[in-house]
Amino acid sequence: MEQYIKLSTLNDFIFCPKSIYYHNLYDNYEKNLYQEEAQKEGTKIHETIDNRTYSTSKHILQWISVYNEYYKIAWKIDIFNVKTWELIERKTQIQTSSPAPLLKGEGSKKLVPKIYLGYRYQLWGQMFCLEEMWYEVKSLWIYSVKDNKKYRIYKPSTNQLLDFEKFLRKYREFRLDDKNFKQNTKKCIKCIYRELCDYYIWEVYPQLKLDM
Repeated sequence: MEQYIKLSTLNDFIFCPKSIYYHNLYDNYEKNLYQEEAQKEGTKIHETIDNRTYSTSKHILQWISVYNEYYKIAWKIDIFNVKTWELIERKTQIQTSSPAPLLKGEGSKKLVPKIYLGYRYQLWGQMFCLEEMWYEVKSLWIYSVKDNKKYRIYKPSTNQLLDFEKFLRKYREFRLDDKNFKQNTKKCIKCIYRELCDYYIWEVYPQLKLDM
């Protein structure tokens, strides 16, 4: 039986394909044992959703399990408003940056939010799950909790949908012992699973060679 892909691991896979294996290993441990400050803050912010105490309104669905048989994807949604048909994913804070350096004499430019591809895929996946469960999804949003801002995520175009399907195939076909895997050392330093990873150790410590 083909396993369902957890939507919560899509951004992890984009960050580093190997991290999804360590993500699953850590699922059985208390998060405080391995999470760093940024992850701990995100977990705390998310508690009202996990406990379904974000809202007492009956038209607000919170942390319900969803799945899609066609794509073989599953997980849980943050918030779905069945009155407005809005699907909302909460993040600790969406960072912003200037689109280009300002020239002398120019006024300030509107900051551009850094919406990672994994965030889009996660929301699209949740939408596909809800639609297969006969819910209508009219709009998708990412809510930045710390600065109380909402960012619209548009539904995928035909080409974006093909890229999403290609990404799911790549996810399923990846193997931990893939000889073509190339690490990104800048990402390794930031990875919360680095202590388990042989690639991270290889970068930090000299390898012992046995004389034959």
